[in-house]
Amino acid sequence: MTSPTSSPSPARTASDLPPSMAEKSFVLATDLDGTFLGGSETHRRRLYDWIEENRASVGLIFVTGRDPKFIAELCEGGVPWPEYVVGDVGTTIASLTNRTVKPIPELEEEIARVWDDSGDKVKEALADQPGITLQPTDFRYRVSYDMDPSAFTRETIDLVREMGFDHIVSDNRYFDVLPHGVSKGPSLKRLVGHLGVSPDRVLCAGDTLNDLSMLESGLPAVAVGGSETALIERIEQMNQVYIAREKGAGGILEAIAALDLHSSVPAP
Repeated sequence: MTSPTSSPSPARTASDLPPSMAEKSFVLATDLDGTFLGGSETHRRRLYDWIEENRASVGLIFVTGRDPKFIAELCEGGVPWPEYVVGDVGTTIASLTNRTVKPIPELEEEIARVWDDSGDKVKEALADQPGITLQPTDFRYRVSYDMDPSAFTRETIDLVREMGFDHIVSDNRYFDVLPHGVSKGPSLKRLVGHLGVSPDRVLCAGDTLNDLSMLESGLPAVAVGGSETALIERIEQMNQVYIAREKGAGGILEAIAALDLHSSVPAP
């Protein structure tokens, strides 16, 4: 006796597919530590639940100094999965496919070219510099250190510049060496353009100096409550940047409502 032949699954139509980022009415591009992961548990839960309930109209991009492995582990622990990631302080531009962070080669090509596989060169040049300790991370197109401001010297910055690279000091305790011209802001704008998202529908959110290039990119932006003083001093005269009272996730909710970026956002 032969088994019945199963019917083929119907082909998915365009209406069955999830909306593309360009079709969404609002996209949140957010830093993690102190921003999306900051604030009260109530505010975080309110923001995360709202994102999940409005996936058809809300897009999510993580813009962070964290690496892809950390992001995957974070989301496995209950934080909303983003559709895209600008990671490693802007040196990784990636999509999330089957919950795996996958770099987008055409967007990273220029980053890789400028960096020119210089990780070992940077680590060797800075090996004996006081006040910095190499972070235990698998670097791709950057090198990052924990920084002791009491021991750190200007010579380290001079060495980085002599090699033709950029640096960022963040929260007075992190020191990043990056390809020249590469940081969170330029990489986010490259991704937004690639996705066809209207810039006025993106909200950038951050809290430290390594978010500066994102907040000053010209996209709508928020510096959440409790942001680094040095960041506030740099952005307080920028008309497109909203300075929130609420910390972390609460500040993001506050800004979405104040800037009228989505009709259904809950009050912080």
